[in-house]
Amino acid sequence: MLTAMPANFYALCAIALWSTLASLGLSLKHLPPFLLTGVALLVGSVLALPFVLRDTAQWRVPATTLALGVYGLFGFHFLLFIALRYAPPVEANLVNYLWPLFMVVLAPLFLAGMKLRAVHVVSALMGFAGAAIAILGANSMATGRSGLNGWSWGYLPALGSAFIWASYSLLTRRVAAFPTAAIGLFGVVSGLLSLLCHWVLEPQVQPSAHDWMLLVAMGLGPLGAAFFLWDKALKLGDAREIGILSYLTPLGSTALLLVVNGHPLTWSIGIASVMIVAAAVLGTRGQLTPKLRASRLKP
Repeated sequence: MLTAMPANFYALCAIALWSTLASLGLSLKHLPPFLLTGVALLVGSVLALPFVLRDTAQWRVPATTLALGVYGLFGFHFLLFIALRYAPPVEANLVNYLWPLFMVVLAPLFLAGMKLRAVHVVSALMGFAGAAIAILGANSMATGRSGLNGWSWGYLPALGSAFIWASYSLLTRRVAAFPTAAIGLFGVVSGLLSLLCHWVLEPQVQPSAHDWMLLVAMGLGPLGAAFFLWDKALKLGDAREIGILSYLTPLGSTALLLVVNGHPLTWSIGIASVMIVAAAVLGTRGQLTPKLRASRLKP
């Protein structure tokens, strides 16, 4: 579906698109979240249609593979929305950004031939620290409040959503190979489930024409093309490196939110940038194990 390029490039493209999600979500915050997600996922799935119309077999995947896709796309958003409803949103979002760290530390458990090295653990922890500085620093500037709120049970679903996305990302390498266009099928089923949750749990609303334009942008970008790019990156790349690079997402998202809201970039963003970029450089210097390198060379 996508031409051959380095895996980290695909990951960085997905990260760039995900960095716009918070800003788009802020413009659509008056819409119920399950409605927003359901519509955007269905719009994003349209990107797979040219490939499916040419070869319908691209959506013929085993039931277990489809279940994994729905587990990732729907399960992640479902638990995240529960967390944002019952926990302070900034802290819940920070807990959710443990998923890159989970990707790094869980990779050897999910993927054969991959070892966890100290350089990857240090890089992942450095990346999370940078993400925390960026998110909490921006929140402090916006609200005048520093530090964390107390414990909330809503942090548990935030932690669950982080685990779901990390495990989904790793498990896509464990199931039988499937075409990247199948991500569109995952999005269709997940989008319909999200709309069902909207119908059951949320008030009914009528989006405006401007809302529909933003929903289309969200669907084609962070909830559409980003998932296809992410899948391609995971198929080709080292999950440990990709997980560390993913900390650029909260950094880019937070910086873009400040710009959109007319706030200057702060010292916390500068420090976070240095830490996350350093973590990415350090993490991507890690070499593949001989067994994994050999598997990459197989046709």
